Amino acid sequence: MRQFKLALAILLAAVASAHAQTYPTHPIRLIVPFAAGGAVDVLARLLATKLSDQLGQPMVVENRPGAGGTLAADAVAKSPPDGYTILQNTNGAAIAPALYNSLPLDAVHDFAPVTQLVASNLILVASPKSGITSLQQLIAQAKANPDKLNYGSSGVGNPLHLTMEMLKHATGMNIQAVPFRGDAQINAALITGDVEVAVVPLATAVPLIADGRIRGLAITGAKRSPTVPDIPTVAESGVPGFASNSWQGWFMAGKTPAPIVERIQREIAKALVLPDVKTRLAAMAYEGVGNPPAAFAAYYNDEIGKFTKVIADAKIPKQ
Repeated sequence: MRQFKLALAILLAAVASAHAQTYPTHPIRLIVPFAAGGAVDVLARLLATKLSDQLGQPMVVENRPGAGGTLAADAVAKSPPDGYTILQNTNGAAIAPALYNSLPLDAVHDFAPVTQLVASNLILVASPKSGITSLQQLIAQAKANPDKLNYGSSGVGNPLHLTMEMLKHATGMNIQAVPFRGDAQINAALITGDVEVAVVPLATAVPLIADGRIRGLAITGAKRSPTVPDIPTVAESGVPGFASNSWQGWFMAGKTPAPIVERIQREIAKALVLPDVKTRLAAMAYEGVGNPPAAFAAYYNDEIGKFTKVIADAKIPKQ
């Protein structure tokens, strides 16, 4: 019996290896949990173009916004484990298990982590029409007028939402969420003055801050960003110890053969160091990563543990 199991394992490994050598033979879907035009979508389309060239097969970006990223994640989790459906997600993937009472998927076992694409900062911004010019002013105004101010949110469980909720808890602010499909729509609402403030990806905020269409208040990470060095961190603005960063990564369905997962990781690592890609990443305030699947899986599990504690400490209700 033991010999049979060993022979079967060797056979399956050989089949997976042979499949990986011919993979891919047809187009690959890259599913994005947010609307077109946002930070995640922009990076997805950049990398999809590069991998289409490198792999010799089209990589087609498909936007599936909704439920804080869960709709897209569930579609990938239930897809065939053959490497032809990939999820690009944010650290919201590590937040969902702690935030939702129930999920249609297992956040760990239903996925094969491929690689962390980038590390990035989030930023607290304000509409110029709000008159808010600093985090301290926002806090004072929110406390003087409970429930009167609002902020743009791209869905419960999204890193943008959770970071703002963390900030509310840390400062005692009480401001109301206004839901949008993604950060592109949040930025548009900030420009028109339909919402007063929001936490958004630094990547999509930088050009809008530069031309005065939105106002940067504070970087949510532990240190200032070289992209906008004059904007202080939340901690520097009077909330000691506050830090919330962001990342994006690729996932395949659980049980996808390791050679296929590793093939895509290697191709991403190549793409991230291309001169034109590095220039684009710098412009979007991203730091390329491209780590091996095992390293990303370990980091992903650590992030799940971290956000479980954050949500419990902040007493954020289960959804």
